[in-house]
Amino acid sequence: MIKNHGNLFIISTPIGNMLDITYRSVKILKKIDYIASENYKKTLRLLNNFNIKKPIIILHQHNEYENLKKIIQDLINQKNIALVSEAGTPTINDPGFLLIRECHVKKIKVIPLPGACAIITALSASGIPSNRFCFEGFLPSQKIKRKKKIKSLKFEKRTIIFFESSQRIIQTLQNLSKEFGKNRKITIARELTKYWESIKYITIANLLKKYKKNKIICKGEIVLIISGYKKKHKISLKVQNTLKILNNYFSLKKTALLTSQIHKTKKNLLYKYLLKKQNSDKNKKIL
Repeated sequence: MIKNHGNLFIISTPIGNMLDITYRSVKILKKIDYIASENYKKTLRLLNNFNIKKPIIILHQHNEYENLKKIIQDLINQKNIALVSEAGTPTINDPGFLLIRECHVKKIKVIPLPGACAIITALSASGIPSNRFCFEGFLPSQKIKRKKKIKSLKFEKRTIIFFESSQRIIQTLQNLSKEFGKNRKITIARELTKYWESIKYITIANLLKKYKKNKIICKGEIVLIISGYKKKHKISLKVQNTLKILNNYFSLKKTALLTSQIHKTKKNLLYKYLLKKQNSDKNKKIL
């Protein structure tokens, strides 16, 4: 890093609730020379809310190449600049990637400040596994391309995250239902951090039904989180019979172990099957 250069600060801004900006972000915004923003009006509203007065230049997908040289030159001339998006963390489905890459090439220090991010906020409250996931941004708006994209993710084992617009949500759910199956679990997070925030964990079929019956308002910013593909393991009738016989004499664990050795099958799979069957039999007795 060349010491005489300025720094580029990547600053996350609130996705709804203004109080979600960090103390550190406000402090840096007060100190930098100017702000490169995706949306002038929203950034100005944020600055006014915290009594910050700084020049703003626009940096969006249509002028990123055009303004790149100016910003880089200003950084080389020791100016400190903040990069902000319309809402959330810059470059996550937003402009700024080209600028950051060029900073690395020119040995200009890039300093990211943690903060609000819609996909992580939604994922944390989704009830769907979050240890492995993929983010696919917005699905294509064209019907054929959207269907093709969804089909390509049918067997994705990781949790899948999309942004979707309120205008296309019903069509997308119909496509998902057809390819992923009606019973695949999905969480829809709408208008996060706002007063009318809504987070629902449900099956694709039931979510589609609610939208069609107008039980969910088709408005607002939407994050869809879909559980990954799980291969269904079928237990043959022969194995089921062995389990049934052995379970008359042994515990569930011992039965699963012996059956797995006889039929060369996974012990854990058999044990889960026995547990499920035991619980099902108990419920039948209660009824």
